[in-house]
Amino acid sequence: MKAKTSSIISALFGLLIITVGIMNIARGNDAGFGVFLLLVSLLYFSPVTNAVEKKVGFKIHWILKLIVAVLFIWVNLAVGAIAEGYYPELLNASPN
Repeated sequence: MKAKTSSIISALFGLLIITVGIMNIARGNDAGFGVFLLLVSLLYFSPVTNAVEKKVGFKIHWILKLIVAVLFIWVNLAVGAIAEGYYPELLNASPN
């Protein structure tokens, strides 16, 4: 049961990183980083993780996956298009 739960959580983080990658490609200012995120997000899915484990010989620990996912999301929120001022209408929206 624990393996299935961690696999589901890992896949959810993978989907979140895929979403951020697609948003970076479509609306962001750095399509290369978006493609990089799409490639990294593959490591969050069990079939890819198992294939990498067989090929390389070691497993990527779930804590490292969590840290990388949080780091990517933080980087996108901190230096993304909104933070850099590409969408000033979102920042200057007033409740009036």
